[in-house]
Amino acid sequence: MITIITLLILVACVVLALFILVQNPKGGGLQGSFGSMSSQVMGVKQTTDVMEKGTWILISTIAGLSIISVMFFQKPEGVKNSKSTQSKSAPASAPANGKK
Repeated sequence: MITIITLLILVACVVLALFILVQNPKGGGLQGSFGSMSSQVMGVKQTTDVMEKGTWILISTIAGLSIISVMFFQKPEGVKNSKSTQSKSAPASAPANGKK
């Protein structure tokens, strides 16, 4: 199950990177290069809104999948609980320095 979630996170990251690269920042970005195609299909104003909504949806999807993935991790076999090992260990003895 963790591999499926990991693959979903990776795909969402790649799509998010593409969304961010296509958006129109102050400098123009990649959307300026492809602006003629997108304005013919959807219009410039709608393209910006769709890209912004898609960015927020993908960010929240990645965050949600990351939180959910923690539930599927398993502890390694050799790891013990640190509280139980501390309570069972004997207290340290005082060093012998020769004086009584």
